[in-house]
Amino acid sequence: MPLPFLTADRAFEAAEDVALPFDDRDRWRRPYRPGPWRVGAAAIALLLASYVLFAAVIIALTGSVSEAGIILGLAAAVIVGALRLLRMGVWVSARGLRLVGFLRTRTVPWDRIVAVRTVQQPVRWLGLPRAVQGQALTLVRRDRGTQDVPVVLSTHNADFLARAGAFNRAADAIEAWADEYRRD
Repeated sequence: MPLPFLTADRAFEAAEDVALPFDDRDRWRRPYRPGPWRVGAAAIALLLASYVLFAAVIIALTGSVSEAGIILGLAAAVIVGALRLLRMGVWVSARGLRLVGFLRTRTVPWDRIVAVRTVQQPVRWLGLPRAVQGQALTLVRRDRGTQDVPVVLSTHNADFLARAGAFNRAADAIEAWADEYRRD
C-alpha cells in the first residue's frame, strides 16, 4: 500500500535549477522527506500496535469480546497516531503554507505572509523544552507583525536533526514558494 505522505515528491530533489518544478501547484506537497527520528518513532508505534492487535485477537479467542473491542480500539488509536506523526510538517501549495501538527493544522494563505526567512536563534531540540542554538525558518505574517514569529522548521526538529543539508534544501524550497506566490 503506497503511503504518499511518507515520501516527499522526488521532483524537489531532482530539479536543482528549478525551484517550483510542478505543473499542478494547487496540490499540497511537503518539500522534504520526513526525518529518521519521525519515521523511527512512527515505526516503533506501529510495532507496538501490532502487539496490541495480537493481544486483542488472543483476548477475543478467550471469550471476552467486549474487552477485545477495547484493546482493538486502543490499537486503532495507536495506528492513527503513528500515521498522524508521519503527516506532521510543512506543506505548500499555490494556496498557502500549511503547518500540520499532531493535533492541529493551520493554513496561512500566501497573501498574509510578509516574509519567510532563515534566522539563527535558540530552537527546541526534538520539540522538547530544551533549547539549543540552531537555524530556524520563520514566518512573518501581515496580520501579526513581528510580535509573534512562529518557527516553521528548525535544524533540531524531528525531520532535520543532524541533516543540515536537508534543512537548507527545504528552507530554500519554501522560500521559493513564498517568493512565487506572496503579494507585496
